[in-house]
Amino acid sequence: MADSSVDVVEGCRLPVLRKNQENEDEWPLAEILSVKEIPGRKLYYVHYIDFNKRLDEWVTPDRLDMKKLQFPKKEAKTPTKNGLPGSRPSSPESEVRKSLDLNLQTATAPSRGKTLPTPKRKAESVSLATQVSPATPVPCLPGSIEASQASVYPAVRDTNTFNLKSNARDDHEQLTSLTTNGTARRPMPNQPGRKRKQPPNCGGTDEDSQDSSDGIPSTPRMTGSLVSDRSHDDIVTRMKNIDCIELGRHRLKPWYFSPYPQELTTLPILYLCEFCLKYLKSLKCLQRHLTKCNLRHPPGNEIYRKGTISFFEIDGRKNKTYSQNLCLLAKCFLDHKTLYYDTDPFLFYVMTEYDSKGFHIVGYFSKEKESTEDYNVACILTLPPYQRRGYGKLLIEFSYELSKVEGKTGTPEKPLSDLGLLSYRSYWSQTILEILMDLKPDNGERPQITINDISEITSVKKEDVISTLQYLNLINYYKGQYILTLSEDIVEGHERAMQKRHLRIDSKCLHFTPKDWSKRGKW
Repeated sequence: MADSSVDVVEGCRLPVLRKNQENEDEWPLAEILSVKEIPGRKLYYVHYIDFNKRLDEWVTPDRLDMKKLQFPKKEAKTPTKNGLPGSRPSSPESEVRKSLDLNLQTATAPSRGKTLPTPKRKAESVSLATQVSPATPVPCLPGSIEASQASVYPAVRDTNTFNLKSNARDDHEQLTSLTTNGTARRPMPNQPGRKRKQPPNCGGTDEDSQDSSDGIPSTPRMTGSLVSDRSHDDIVTRMKNIDCIELGRHRLKPWYFSPYPQELTTLPILYLCEFCLKYLKSLKCLQRHLTKCNLRHPPGNEIYRKGTISFFEIDGRKNKTYSQNLCLLAKCFLDHKTLYYDTDPFLFYVMTEYDSKGFHIVGYFSKEKESTEDYNVACILTLPPYQRRGYGKLLIEFSYELSKVEGKTGTPEKPLSDLGLLSYRSYWSQTILEILMDLKPDNGERPQITINDISEITSVKKEDVISTLQYLNLINYYKGQYILTLSEDIVEGHERAMQKRHLRIDSKCLHFTPKDWSKRGKW
C-alpha cells in the first residue's frame, strides 16, 4: 500500500499491517521511529501505539497504509509568562499538583485529637492492584473505629467467610484509606523543614518513579535504585539494537534496547558465554573463550539446591564484571529499569538448572543490600525460553523466603513491568488464599485473622496484602465487621491453579545467613 510519491519520515503515524495472536491480519496505528535504506528498498522501524515496545519491529513499505498517513506536528515555541523570557506559564500538571497539595493538607486533620504518624517513605504498594486490569468494585469501607472488627466464615462449600480481625489501629487505617478502586494512599501531613513528596501521576504507569517529586525522576539514588529515568529517553534507546543473542543452546530475540558496545550492534548474532555471560562477536571467539573459561556455574555462593534447581548469591562488588554482564543481558528484556555500572549496592540471586554440562541460567532477581523502603526485589527476570513454566513464581517465592529468614516483610521495587505485575499478583493471590483456606473454625466459631497475621506469615508487605484482597474482591462489610468471602469460583480456581504449580521452594534446602550491611563501610 506504500505510495512512492510520498516521503515517509520519522515521526509520521499510519496504520501498519501485523499479525495478532490469532494469526489474523490487523492494522493498528504505528509511529515511524527510524528509516533506513538497504540495497533495493527502504525499511521502517515502527512502534505500535498502545502496544508494548517489545512488539516494535522493522517493516517493509508494502505493510504501510499510506492513505491514512499523518505527518508529525511542528512543535510550537514555549510561550512566556508576562512576556518575560525564562519564565513559563503554569502547566495543567503543576496546577493539578498544587490542588492535590491543598487537598492532602486539609485531609491530614487530626482524628479524635490524634495526629497520624508520617511514614518515612510513601507507600506505592496500595495502588499496585490497579495498574493492569480494570478495578474490581469493592464496597466502601466505613471509617469508624468501632466498625473495625471483621467477620469471615468458612461455612458452606459455595461461600466461605472469615473474620478479618482488626486488632491493630494501623490495619484499620490502611483499610479505610482505600477507595473503591484501590488507588488512594493515606494522607501524609507535612513536617516542618522537610519537603513532602508529591503523589505520582494517577495513572500508575511504568513511568512512575519512587524518587520523583513531579513525575520526572531525580538523579540516581546512592542506594542504587534501578527505576528507569524516562526523562533521558531518545530515539536511540527506544529502538532495539541487538538482533539476536546466542546463549548456550538458546537463541534469544531481545525485546528492548541494551547498551552493549556500539560495534556489536551491527552483528547478526551476539554470542554470550552462558556461564560468565561475557559477550563475544563471533562463534569462533566464543569457542576460543570456552577453552579458557573455567566457570560452570555463576560465581558466588550456592545457597539453595533441590533437584536440578539451584540458587547462587552474587555480590555486586566482589563479582562486578559478571554482575554488569548480567545487567546488560537483563536490559534486553526489561524496559522499565535502567542500568548502572555501579553494581556495588546490589546482591544478585541467579536461578540455574543443572545438567551434565553445568549450571545453566534460568532467571535472576537483584536486591539492594540496604533498602530504606523494604524492597526485597529491585529487578526480576525469567529468560524467555523458560517463561510460562512456573519459574517466575519460584523466583518470587524465593525472594520472600529470604525475607522470612531476615525477619522482614518485603515488596518489589516499583514500577513493575506488565508481566512482572501479573506474576506478583498471581503469587500474592495464591499465597493469601492458601492461608485463608487452611484456617479452621475455633470451637464452632468463625476463624479470625488480621492483616498483620497474614503479613507476618508470608512476609508480604501489608499494603500488598490489602491490594490483593481488594483485587480479588474479597473484602465486604457486614453487621459492623469486615468480612472476607470466598466464593465457590475463587476456591475452585485456586485449587486448579495450585494443581498446576509443581515448582515450590523447600525452606529445608535453603542455607542462607543474612548479613547486616549497615555495619559494613563500603560493603
